[in-house]
Amino acid sequence: MATARRKWTHQGLQVLLVVLVLGVGWLLRQTQGAAIYELYALLSRPFQPDISSANEQTIVNAKIQELQERLVELDQQNRQLKTLLGYVEAQKQPLVTAPVIGRSSDDWWQQLIIGRGSNHGIQVGAAVTGIGGLVGRVEQVSPNTSRVKLVSNASSRIGVTVSRSRSMGFIKGEGSQISVMQFFEKVPDVRPGDVITTSSVSNLFPPGLPLGRVQSIPSAQGPAPEAKIEFSASIDNLEWVLVHPLWHP
Repeated sequence: MATARRKWTHQGLQVLLVVLVLGVGWLLRQTQGAAIYELYALLSRPFQPDISSANEQTIVNAKIQELQERLVELDQQNRQLKTLLGYVEAQKQPLVTAPVIGRSSDDWWQQLIIGRGSNHGIQVGAAVTGIGGLVGRVEQVSPNTSRVKLVSNASSRIGVTVSRSRSMGFIKGEGSQISVMQFFEKVPDVRPGDVITTSSVSNLFPPGLPLGRVQSIPSAQGPAPEAKIEFSASIDNLEWVLVHPLWHP
């Protein structure tokens, strides 16, 4: 009798074990293993780092970095404005400081829009300079904005002079920081590094405005000698400019 009871007990445990295994298998199939993941998460939670604290620290670090970058940008703008202020104070005539508010990638080297207009005393034809020298000429004016034709504009023609030798010619815009100067003389006195300024006989700009320096002189000179001129003002990254009073020759 005892042997039969032990036999049934053993078989009952086997049946119970099989049912338990089948039940677990069915549960895993229905939940797609979610129960195991939940169990793992529960058991491993005491050993995991505090994620909320880590996220907070990441956010704080990101904010600190953003503030540091803003300070660098503000410092750079402050330096530019101080330079412009010193330039304005050195001039005998009043100048209008204007921010660059519009510039299209399609005509980056052709024109730009500044945030000053007729309400600020700006007139069509006024010369526009940046840090370093001449950058363009006001072409159109509205009450609070103006369009400036850049010296790098492909249609730009500016009468200029070599400061050292007084050799004259004109500069053609090439759509870049480098332009071409054509001389009126067949054998001009010009050297690399010579300063180029607006000509005293120019009808568009006041004389003596710095424009650039001679970068190179091509060896093969034709009937009209030429020189490569690099603009002294950074035409490609203008943020502030100075508008001069309208000049009459």
